[in-house]
Amino acid sequence: MKELDYKVLRYVGALSRAINSTADTKYKEFNLQKGQYLFITRVCENPGINFIELSNMLKVDKTTTTKAVKKLIEIGYINKEQDENYKRSYKLTPTEKALEIYEKIIKEEAKQLEISFRGFSEEQKKLCTDLVEKMSKNIEDYWLDVKNK
Repeated sequence: MKELDYKVLRYVGALSRAINSTADTKYKEFNLQKGQYLFITRVCENPGINFIELSNMLKVDKTTTTKAVKKLIEIGYINKEQDENYKRSYKLTPTEKALEIYEKIIKEEAKQLEISFRGFSEEQKKLCTDLVEKMSKNIEDYWLDVKNK
């Protein structure tokens, strides 16, 4: 059996699962289900974003986005408004309730970053961020290609 030359994706995956699992547990008190906090943060940071942009940003399919947004509208975290310029499109904006919890989500994200970067110099933090960002950009075209087949 051939071993991988680099196991970075396994480490990134484990990191992502640990972060999401921790977050999902912490955000149950806000009536949020698995991964919904990601949708809230992106809508808070990009008010007026549409479903397609949100799906692409989070690297999920439109069905997943539609289900998550519908639930977040029902529980009072997101507003959906028809786009004045494109009648078939909707803009998503955060509610006051979303903006309040957003602050808590960002504090938790900062705590997770602090733990993840424990023992790193500032130079290493920047290099790590730059490299993972580059990997993310590199894989995006492949993701879009596979998604659109």
